[in-house]
Amino acid sequence: MARKRRKRLASVDKANVLTVSQLWREVVTTVATEYPDVTLEHVLVDNCAMALVQKPTHFDTIVTENTFGDILSDEAAILAGSMGMLPSASIGGRVGLYEPVHGTAPDIAGQGIANPIAAVLSAAMLLRYSLNMGPEADRIEAAVRRALEQGHRTRDIAATGDKVLGTREMGDLIVRGVEQAS
Repeated sequence: MARKRRKRLASVDKANVLTVSQLWREVVTTVATEYPDVTLEHVLVDNCAMALVQKPTHFDTIVTENTFGDILSDEAAILAGSMGMLPSASIGGRVGLYEPVHGTAPDIAGQGIANPIAAVLSAAMLLRYSLNMGPEADRIEAAVRRALEQGHRTRDIAATGDKVLGTREMGDLIVRGVEQAS
């Protein structure tokens, strides 16, 4: 994944106190030798959490175990403005799982107020990373970017006075943007 981005990988663990993290670090270091074009950085999870707040652009691709990943992805989502903005992927087994970082958001299901952007961008990640369909992923990402640049907002990212779109309206707007780019 890091090869398809900026060729920088941060491996997050707690090797200073957890034996299992020491094994994690050993395995990541070994695997990293197969990717000499990717720069590997080991980061302790507490330091990573702090660094995400201080300078989120320092990171590009992060790999970690599920517990740390769940916590850090929620933190990163808020940095993006809302949990409804951040796509997510669990990749590494035979099948990748792509979903919004917030999961299914059952507390707002069926109300038409969920931000669909994270789900849409998760689909773009699926295209890019599992299906090797980069141009198609680019079109989706560009459509989302255009919608936001034009000032379209769902409730979770709206400022006072903004016109708020519902789930379906925002989704339809993004679909039209993808179709126009095709």
